[in-house]
Amino acid sequence: MMGKTFVIAEIGLNHNGDLGITRKLIEIAGKAGCNAVKFQKRTVDLVYTDAELKKPRKSPFGNTYGDSKRALEFSLKDYKKIDGYCRKSGVSWFASCWDAASVDFIDRFNPPFFKIASCFLGNRGLLSYTAAKKAPLILSTGMSTDSQVREAIDSAGREKIANLMHCVSSYPCLPGELNLRRITSLKEKFRLETGYSGHCPRIIFFLAAVALGARMIEFHITLDRKMWGSDQSSSLEPGEVFSLLKGIREMEEAL
Repeated sequence: MMGKTFVIAEIGLNHNGDLGITRKLIEIAGKAGCNAVKFQKRTVDLVYTDAELKKPRKSPFGNTYGDSKRALEFSLKDYKKIDGYCRKSGVSWFASCWDAASVDFIDRFNPPFFKIASCFLGNRGLLSYTAAKKAPLILSTGMSTDSQVREAIDSAGREKIANLMHCVSSYPCLPGELNLRRITSLKEKFRLETGYSGHCPRIIFFLAAVALGARMIEFHITLDRKMWGSDQSSSLEPGEVFSLLKGIREMEEAL
């Protein structure tokens, strides 16, 4: 991780199950100068109970929670297209995987990293399973105590961790909740490269994270914060992404 800050634009579920939207987001990330884009991969019928999937929830895809969750999962054919879009745009891609089957699914594309989402930092089985793959891990630390972070490091193996990312699991996150000095305290306590995964759609705080020593930056990207979806309001729009990347590279020069 020596050199420039590694910048990740998380598409996550902001594609709304649409490959056209996905391609546009990848192209924006590439043109802005991001290093990678990130998705989320889950085996819906494994990670949710049947009762959860049958709960009523209106969405563009139907009237149950399961309707929306299934509509937001891309197939192998879709990911092959996504892989092509990323190659053409000059960005790498990887995913946060919610279960072992999803880890195996994404691993066939030889990702540069696997991301462990904050909500799975305590899942020792998933951590050790993912760590057994070739790619290094990025650990997000939202909602976690120091002891929980330490246990996750032990489960994955220190040598497998590329970055330990400070994260506050609030969507969108208010400025007063950001606790950005956690970036430096994580590095001091655990002696690993640290970064920042943010859900506050203002670029100044990502720049502050770089100034505080974050070697990896992750933000959600959207075409428009008014679009349908749970993460849209926490995301940066295209113009903000370009401004952020310009600011990060200038910040690196200034530092």
